[in-house]
Amino acid sequence: MIVEQIWTGNSFRNFNYLVACPDTGEALAIDPLDYKKCLHVAEKMGWSITKVLNTHEHGDHIGGNQGLIKATGAKLLAHENAKDHIDGMDVGLKAGDVVKVGNSLELLVLDTPGHTMAHVCLLSQTDTPALFSGDTLFNAGAGNCHGGGHPVQLYETFINQLAKLSDDTLIYPGHDYMTNNLEFTLARETDNLKARALLAETKNTDPNDAFVSSLAIEKEINTFFRLRSPSLLMQLSKEFPDLEAHPDPETVFLKLRELRNDW
Repeated sequence: MIVEQIWTGNSFRNFNYLVACPDTGEALAIDPLDYKKCLHVAEKMGWSITKVLNTHEHGDHIGGNQGLIKATGAKLLAHENAKDHIDGMDVGLKAGDVVKVGNSLELLVLDTPGHTMAHVCLLSQTDTPALFSGDTLFNAGAGNCHGGGHPVQLYETFINQLAKLSDDTLIYPGHDYMTNNLEFTLARETDNLKARALLAETKNTDPNDAFVSSLAIEKEINTFFRLRSPSLLMQLSKEFPDLEAHPDPETVFLKLRELRNDW
């Protein structure tokens, strides 16, 4: 598997992706908002884009679909429940489906509601797995739920699916929000030395050469995985004086999501 992470440079700080089969040069475009950049990269690499996949239905993820499909004839894939929101869908996806690219690349579909209720993530079936997480999981953060999602569903996705993936899973998110997310972590956990070091390391990184996290790293620096951290719980008790003394993980997650909405 070959992954090209494409920085759009737009105000939403989107990442687009091309994922290619090294044997055939066939490629999958994931959330190709800046379809011209995607086409340029594919041409430079000698790849043929045969499939387009939207992780979810928001405009900053589907806006380049038709331009790319017109240029390539690629088939369009997305969550089966997004068909009323994404024009021209060819394939509706559900949990457990496998998206095949070329003759050697397989991506497992995860049904990951929360950011929206029709969101999928893709997990590569490779020696080192990679998760194309759309707007569900960001580096050091979690997606918001403003545009048709629900924070309880997002919590369940984190706990029941993402947290159970292999620690060596590489994370390829839909946006670059890493600096803000690490600062949010440090405002909750001032003693998180890993987050502090990573912020110093990545704060001025060129998004064209972005840091690629792993699930193991996320568990150290992402507050939405750190729901039992003593320093986090102490800080939350200051921000929510009515919080019970020993809140359950779901309550902590929901409070964090509430705080991040205004960060």
